[in-house]
Amino acid sequence: MKNIKVIIFDAYGTLFDVNSAAAKTKNKIGEKWEAFANYWRTIQLEYTWLRTLMGRHKDFWEITEDSLDKSMKVFNVNKLLKNELLDLYKSLSTFPEVNQTLKELKKKQYKLTILSNGTPSLIRNLVKENDLENIFDDLLSVEEVKTYKPHPHVYNIPIKKYGILKNEVAYLSSNTWDISAAGNFGFKTIWVNRNNSIFDNLDFNPPMQIKNLNELINIL
Repeated sequence: MKNIKVIIFDAYGTLFDVNSAAAKTKNKIGEKWEAFANYWRTIQLEYTWLRTLMGRHKDFWEITEDSLDKSMKVFNVNKLLKNELLDLYKSLSTFPEVNQTLKELKKKQYKLTILSNGTPSLIRNLVKENDLENIFDDLLSVEEVKTYKPHPHVYNIPIKKYGILKNEVAYLSSNTWDISAAGNFGFKTIWVNRNNSIFDNLDFNPPMQIKNLNELINIL
């Protein structure tokens, strides 16, 4: 992959494990914790898409709380766990290989950026909690355009900021819809396929896919 001027990472599900909040409370939630976590994530994403289509923007933290409320009702999770789950969501864990890989890329002097649905404060806190404060050049949020991925306005944020061409961006995400949107926008995409999933049929096929970020070192 040549002529790359910036490597952009999605945050949730790509760098940070969105199920780690529920995983840390699984003894309280019970055997259904993983199904609950997956449902919470699904509703959270659906709310971002629906609010974008309706033109009724709420920031990602509000959507996270709204989707948690519904998920707790569906799975009959004790209401007393709400604040604990929300606090844990502010400090999601990275996937095992993320920190070391990012540090290796930093040594190679790549410009590293996060582009996320999360609010600026949420992303800053995740970066701080996972000891990544000196890694990223920028933490970019959809709050700049008040609309969510996969809207093209989101992917245009780094283009405007850096004054670069679309094909000078390497974009990584574990979310298939995110990769499809970024690829159709014009980024060079790398799908982080951690779970051996099947890619969507959205008029785009990712030119590269990896199982985890360790493989990125040999691509760039």
